[in-house]
Amino acid sequence: MAHEKETIADKDAEVVASRHDEGVIPSADLASDAKNAADSEHRMTLLQAIKTYPKAVAWSVLLSSTLIMEGYDLALVGNLYASPMFKQKYGVYDPATDKYVISAAWQSGISNGARAGEIIGLIIAGWTADRYGYKMTTIGSVLLLVGCIFILFFAPNIQTLVIGCVMCGLPWGAFQSVTPAYASEVAPTVLRPYLTTFINMCWVIGQFASAGVNRATVNRTDEWAYRIPYAVQWAWPIPILAGLVFAPESPWWSIRHNDRAGAKRSLLRLTSRNQPNFNADETLALMEHTNEMEKRIKEGVTYRDCFKGVDLRRTEIVVGIWLVQTLGGQNIMGYFTYFLTQAGMDASNSFSLSMANSALGIVGTALSWFLMSRVGRRKIHFVGLCCQFTILVIVGCLSFGTTRASVWAIGGMLILFTFVYDLGVGPVTYSLVSELSSTRLKAKTIVLARAAYNASNIFVNVMTNYQLSSAAWNWGARAAFFWAGSCLLSCIWVYFRLPEPKDRTYAELDILFERGVSARKFAKTKVDPYESEVSEKRLSSGTA
Repeated sequence: MAHEKETIADKDAEVVASRHDEGVIPSADLASDAKNAADSEHRMTLLQAIKTYPKAVAWSVLLSSTLIMEGYDLALVGNLYASPMFKQKYGVYDPATDKYVISAAWQSGISNGARAGEIIGLIIAGWTADRYGYKMTTIGSVLLLVGCIFILFFAPNIQTLVIGCVMCGLPWGAFQSVTPAYASEVAPTVLRPYLTTFINMCWVIGQFASAGVNRATVNRTDEWAYRIPYAVQWAWPIPILAGLVFAPESPWWSIRHNDRAGAKRSLLRLTSRNQPNFNADETLALMEHTNEMEKRIKEGVTYRDCFKGVDLRRTEIVVGIWLVQTLGGQNIMGYFTYFLTQAGMDASNSFSLSMANSALGIVGTALSWFLMSRVGRRKIHFVGLCCQFTILVIVGCLSFGTTRASVWAIGGMLILFTFVYDLGVGPVTYSLVSELSSTRLKAKTIVLARAAYNASNIFVNVMTNYQLSSAAWNWGARAAFFWAGSCLLSCIWVYFRLPEPKDRTYAELDILFERGVSARKFAKTKVDPYESEVSEKRLSSGTA
């Protein structure tokens, strides 16, 4: 054992020596500068962070806005199932109801086609983001989406529509992996939860826009009732591309590629000049120290490394957090309009309520920022999930009502569900997955987690389509009981497995995971990732 420790020490000494020969800061000095930067981040208030990193906020918002497109597109699929002209074009006539319907099988094909495409897009983006950076991956994905929208717009039949959804899923998957990673890496600790949870707001804004466009076209009696909603998708890419061309790369990405000069250029483009509490070199030292510390813990940065040692637990947690999103009943929000029409509400009113639903979701996400500055992510997530369980049980009970009032009550409870979700589980998830994965494996961990999310969504979409379709099980609002059960299981998992990352630097989180600290003790455990190296520097200075 002693021999092994000496060998490890020798290797670390060789690394430090080689870095010193290359003109890189020695390990002890690096740790000292990193500690100064970490202490500065801990002292930094929200207002100071905004003054220091205003351009980081702007660039993060720009990249996150790609999720407006995905939120719009995915909500569009569920909303169009309630459009009479869409069903007439792509559905079949049902003599029993005297209406056109799209079978549960084809609904699953459309929804799951998009999810399958997203999984492929995620895997590709995980590789391209590591190799070419977040910026180029996003630019390529936006360009691909512009072309794929043509397939949806001109689809002559439902088979082509499925192909279009699969193809659009490729760039959507890329957006899912790149945006949380970029948002978490361009800003200090105090800004991380705001920028990562803004991603959820972009989703909700997209859903609101989708409901609004559908509400405006639902009463049309021609093909433009569904072509206009598809055409609106072309409105997003041009302004986003115009900004992306000038966006800086993440400085963490440059550090991982041993490009300190590039990292400094990016960092200076993300920050304001002459800020009294900011030192660019110390901030870079914090990134380098964290990167070196993670390299000492594990050398690899492949998908296989996500399942080794300490990172196995981190991967399980990040994957689990996103699976909870699908199993907590949030799928009903995506089918909000269709859900209400199946419960007996006319299409026009259901689209109006869907807009109110999304608007309240935006309010909920904004309030979550206020909540996260005072309450831990773990507590917000767990309490929010428990509230979702309660609402789902109430919706299931209301399904036994036969009056019009009960249908409106179900609509009201689902709006409340959206508010609770977008106040808690929805936005906090993006903050958690960005913080709990290691910096070196962040892109790949998010890819694996989001791929698991999309894979679980395939199951969820199939179940939901069959539960709600009048041509299948026709459960209506009683489907809420099923999702209440899966939500309860999610609550149990969160209580025992989800740790608290609030106010922690990435280096501190690395130490907590390396020591195997229990999820319920993360918030109270004190760690100092720089203590030993800084002490060595002090001793050497004293003996000099």
